[in-house]
Amino acid sequence: MSDRGVVVLSVGGVRFVTRASTLQQFPESRLARMLNDDDQEFKLVNGEFFVDRDGTLFSYIMDFLRTLQVSLPTDFSDYQRLQREAEFYGLYLLADLLSQEHLLKPRLEILEVRFSLQEMQAFFRIFGSCSTTVETLAEQITVFTGQQSGQSWSSPFPSLVPLPLERPSHHDMVFQCGTDYPAGDQFVARYVSIKPDNRKLINGTNVLGLLLDTLLKDGFRLMSTRTVSGEDKVECYSFERTKRPAGLTV
Repeated sequence: MSDRGVVVLSVGGVRFVTRASTLQQFPESRLARMLNDDDQEFKLVNGEFFVDRDGTLFSYIMDFLRTLQVSLPTDFSDYQRLQREAEFYGLYLLADLLSQEHLLKPRLEILEVRFSLQEMQAFFRIFGSCSTTVETLAEQITVFTGQQSGQSWSSPFPSLVPLPLERPSHHDMVFQCGTDYPAGDQFVARYVSIKPDNRKLINGTNVLGLLLDTLLKDGFRLMSTRTVSGEDKVECYSFERTKRPAGLTV
């Protein structure tokens, strides 16, 4: 049977069609030995291999053989049962990976946006439990600055210079937008752009709206809003997201 190209299996009544080379990824496994009629647990009936095991869990085993990765749904919970099935089929490497279920379970991400509006300026600070997410978001946000003398000015400025975001730590970032008069009638303006949106926004409320919309589109859920007591009246927006772990690769 080792020279057959396509193999059909019926696992607990669920039918699977695959290549022989896929089942032979691990030559010592029972699935590989099955092709040589070397395992009595598998019965060849009408050209199909039948085995009385869980067909739903076998779909994850097939995915592992095809991709050499362990990638499970976010709501998956049958780690012990799947580990037992992997051991039955002689896929001990998969069984060992499943025993480390803490590496495979989804993680809950927390993100908080703090917003303060003071006269003509708006201040933002973003905290995140996952430094990678904060880094990715920091790459999307650009602050542009320009200055001009005189009481009247047109928007946008003809020449704007990008500014780096303040990064107090790997888990947060700070930026601001709006106008400021640091000396006399010379004023400085800061615009914010958030990819993939191409606009440069100077109004803090508009920037906040775009930022919250960006997070919602990225899979975050708004869990709560609150106002921090104090003179600055900082508004806090708390988000969370269930982050699926990257599949473990053999």
